[in-house]
Amino acid sequence: MSLTELVACYLLNLLFWLWVVRWGGAEWLEGTLASGFLVSLFAPRWSAEGIKLFGVLTILISTILFLVAIFCPDFRYFFS
Repeated sequence: MSLTELVACYLLNLLFWLWVVRWGGAEWLEGTLASGFLVSLFAPRWSAEGIKLFGVLTILISTILFLVAIFCPDFRYFFS
């Protein structure tokens, strides 16, 4: 995976999770079957706050992995 593809994938992922955490996505997904497909299999049972917490943790972990993948190019191939 090239650096451009890695950055594009990270930005799309970040945009989705920011929508969930900050722009009302958690409230929209709360209790729906779509949350089971987009967030986690257990997400339909979670409240909006639980979905937001999951989103924040996902942003943190994906940012750490993104930074590792930038500085260690061999790590990028685990994502392709």
